[in-house]
Amino acid sequence: MLKPLTMASTGGAVPPPTPSTPTARANNIGSRCRSKRKTIVNRDCNNLIENTILQLNTTLQSIQTNASFTNFDVQTWLSTALTNIEICRSGSRDLNVTKFSSPILSGNVSELISNSLATNGGLLDNSSSSYHSSDDNGYPAWVSGRDRELLQDLELASRANVIVAKDGSGQFRSIQAAINYATARRVGNGRVVVYVKRGVYRENILISRTMNKVMLVGDGLRFTVITGSRSVSSGFTTYSSATVGIDGIGFIARGITFRNTAGPQNGQAVALRSASDLSVFYACGFEGYQDTLFVHAQRQFYKACYIYGTIDFIFGNAAVVFQNCIIYVRRPLVGQANVITAQGRGDPFQNTGISIHNSRIMPARDLKPVVRSFKTYLGRPWQQYSRTVIMKSYLDSLVSPEGWSRWEDSDFALSTLYYGEYQNFGPGGSTRNRVKWPGYHVISSPNVANRFTVANLIAGRAWLPSTGVPFTAGL
Repeated sequence: MLKPLTMASTGGAVPPPTPSTPTARANNIGSRCRSKRKTIVNRDCNNLIENTILQLNTTLQSIQTNASFTNFDVQTWLSTALTNIEICRSGSRDLNVTKFSSPILSGNVSELISNSLATNGGLLDNSSSSYHSSDDNGYPAWVSGRDRELLQDLELASRANVIVAKDGSGQFRSIQAAINYATARRVGNGRVVVYVKRGVYRENILISRTMNKVMLVGDGLRFTVITGSRSVSSGFTTYSSATVGIDGIGFIARGITFRNTAGPQNGQAVALRSASDLSVFYACGFEGYQDTLFVHAQRQFYKACYIYGTIDFIFGNAAVVFQNCIIYVRRPLVGQANVITAQGRGDPFQNTGISIHNSRIMPARDLKPVVRSFKTYLGRPWQQYSRTVIMKSYLDSLVSPEGWSRWEDSDFALSTLYYGEYQNFGPGGSTRNRVKWPGYHVISSPNVANRFTVANLIAGRAWLPSTGVPFTAGL
């Protein structure tokens, strides 16, 4: 198990907020902010600081108490902590807050985390143990027997803790109000199930890091829609533009569409941001243009979903698998090119990446008539060690022959990224004219491709069975 990030390197567990801690000082900075932009950046960073403290404390406690967690878990928590720090920095760039500073951005916190990632990464490579701790039945420790029964129930709506309905036929008209109520009154550690009846719900929702094991059940992605219109051009960071933001562990959504209607002219505008570890999205929709789906951090699984967008519309630094999904590329603004992914791995030892498996990449209805007028790329490197793999998927003719794009016409990360394709097919699936970068790979070995499956990238065999969601563990 990890050694460098211990008492010697941190002085013990990171304390909860007090008047002298980084979080409290960030709050004091926030109270003195005189502009909306600075206030938003401060609020984002405050949340990210607290989440980073949580990840580091979880890591330390698992080491010091010899808890039943593996090196893979530790690597995930450290990866998230480092990602949070970078997202804090990028938020100030989004809104051009040039003089913004935060305690988490100073000192050697990032360096300590990177060193710990490197050391623990070596242990992970040499470990013969399973990727995720589990009990004798193959379920992770936090999943109770009662929870498993609930998650496998096909009539979840009838067993909901609360019901949301636009027409007043439920206990609540607001999804956020229902989540707040149900989580505050939770008995024990059971799952909270919120049934959202058909309707278009115009609200921005936050499921905070204290709201674990929340499940949203809709009437189907065409009928239950959560929509917002925040964007960077309207004064929000990419992080805070999300219509729905999720931080609590073990989130599940089924039969819901998450939408951002800001439009292509307003730049980054997120429909859903998730940093929920061990989270599942099943038969859901994600609709937007630039930056539609922010897979921020932790382990995530998307099954039978629809994702719509134009530029970098699947982005972030989670360990995430998309399986049996349809990715629809929309019509961008004149002069723009479409880019599907922008993966944000900033450290070579982070166990993160985007895997698109057994899926389809297609032009959306508005792009079809003019598809030859716009280039479409599979991805571009948001960070130095960007990692994306597309496997056994159908690529329509909209995919440009070169396949992948540079970041703003630069040579950034071309030798350090890892982009791979394995047994894709369709008119856009040929790798004959793909880019010749050092970091691009036409994968021929099943052993290499297996690194990016549900079983290995997100340790899915250990926790997905508990959700009742169908999945393919291997290729």
